[in-house]
Order: sequence, then structure tokens, then C-alpha cells
Amino acid sequence: MNKKIILFSVLALLLVQSCDRKSKPDEAAKTVRTVNVPAFNADSAYAFVARQVAFGPRVPNSPAHRQASHYFINRFKKFGATVTEQDFEATTWDNQQLKLKNIIASYNPSAPKRILLAAHWDTRPYADKDEEKKDAPFDGANDGASGVGILLEVARVLGQNKPPEVGVDLILFDGEDWGEKENERSRVNLPDDQSWWCLGSQYWAKHKHQKNYSAYFGILLDMVGSKHAQFFREGSSLEYAPAIVEKVWNTAARLGYTDYFVKTNVGAITDDHVFVNQLARIPMIDIVHYQAGVGFFGEYHHNRKDNLSIISKETLAAVGNTLLNVVYYEE
Repeated sequence: MNKKIILFSVLALLLVQSCDRKSKPDEAAKTVRTVNVPAFNADSAYAFVARQVAFGPRVPNSPAHRQASHYFINRFKKFGATVTEQDFEATTWDNQQLKLKNIIASYNPSAPKRILLAAHWDTRPYADKDEEKKDAPFDGANDGASGVGILLEVARVLGQNKPPEVGVDLILFDGEDWGEKENERSRVNLPDDQSWWCLGSQYWAKHKHQKNYSAYFGILLDMVGSKHAQFFREGSSLEYAPAIVEKVWNTAARLGYTDYFVKTNVGAITDDHVFVNQLARIPMIDIVHYQAGVGFFGEYHHNRKDNLSIISKETLAAVGNTLLNVVYYEE
């Protein structure tokens, strides 16, 4: 065959193959879903945190505690949620009798697939990590109020926009923070509960607000509002729900929040998610503050520094936008 003809044939074949490749849709593009996720308003979330602080420390059995519970219930109802109140009593490590209340706000209640978002709303009764006044009350702006503020804003967004394809349950756990004082032992025998901490989540896990309730997965928020906060990947979360850890941290990375959500694995802690995993059998992770050189919870933990001055709208936005994207992208 003539060399010119051979060369022409080869070129023609390459051209056809090239056109054929170009005519096929990009495989990666077919897997990308575009979902309209409503915006998280950090100013609104901050206002919800400030409103809680204005009540004063939300210590169980106190007027501020009762006022805050009424406020949460009214807000959730205003935002279109189906609200369930779960009242119960508990004995503490120092033999106090507490009247406690878990508050559950449900959206799209008929959806069989559900996502659980949670935070604790009570305040520790003493600043036992404070350098000067270890029995003093403190605001709990970050420890409690920040997570609740984010969930209240999530509730507002869910109530004012097209709902996600899945059902969403927001739970405010009570009695999380009345565990033993630093360097003190329990004054009474531990009852049926597995810990003096996390009384509300232990109770809910044993007495769910709906018979046979379950969720596909859960996300707990704890101390998620301070300036320059970072959230490392906590050990129990990785043990019980590693796929959810990946989902959340990857979502945060897609949104540009890698300064907050750090892909570094650290040890395990006792928090509400442990009892949701162990007792309720729902895979739940913990988004919780970790400070390099200090450890979990950071320098503001259980002392008077935990006030509104440390709360950052940017941090609230990073966590809130990540949550909304996780929920809305779930099928």
C-alpha cells in the first residue's frame, strides 16, 4: 500500500477515535449531584447563642433552665417542627435530684430514613477548671449554647425552605454536664446509668421518644462556636461510625472549611454520642472542639472564660453550613 494512503488511514482512525472519546459524557460528571442547599445564617445562630447566655447559666432546677426550655420549645414550634418533650428525673454524683427535659424537634416526620442532629443544652453548675473560683457559675456560651444555637438556626432553615429528602430530628439533651468535679469522687453509688455524665442521652437511648425509633446516622455538636476552633476526628466516632466521619469531614473540605475540620485522628472521649451508639444502636459521631497542646474542649472548658466573647460567627458558619450540606445531600 502507498505510504501516503497508510498515513492518511492512520490519521483518519485517530480522528475518529478522538471524536468518539469526545462524544462520550464525562463519567465523573455523571456522578456529581447538584443540590440546592439553603444558606446558614451565622448572625442568626449567634443571636440564638446570645439569647441563651442572657438567661444565665442553664443549670438544671434553676429558673434559667426552665426559661430556656420554654424558649427552645416555642422556637421549634414557630419553625414548624413536631416537638416532643421528654421529662425525667435523675440523681447526680453528689446526690442532687434533678428535673430534666430532653427536647426533640422533628421535620418530615413521615420519612422512613432519618438523620439525627444533637447537642446538650444544660450548663455545668460550677467552673471547677477555673484558676480562681472553682465553684462559680459560668455562662456556657460555647459549652452547650453554641451547639444549640446552630441547631436552632438549622431548625429555622428547615422550616422556611424546601425540606431535604430525608427526615431530620434535632435533639437537645439535658443533664450532660453534671458529672464529678475535678479530683472528686462520687458520693453515692452509680445507679443503672453507665456514667454520671450524659444523663439525658442515656435516658433517651433507653426510652426513645418514639417506639422503635431509629436513624440512619447521627451527628453530635459539643463546644462548636469558639474563635479559631478546630475539630479533629474523635476516637469513638471513628470506632462506631467511620463512614459518617468521612462524609462530614469531606463535606467540610468541599466547602472550604479545612482550617476547622482537621483530618487528624485523636483519642476517644465520653460524650452523648457514646450512649447513642452503645445503647440506642445508632451510629453517631461527635464534632467536638480539640485544641492542640491542650486536648479536647480546650482552654475555655468548665471555667469563667466560657462566655460570649469567645464565640465566633465564622466558626458557627463552618459547622452550620457543613451540617446543612450533609443533610440536604443525603438521599
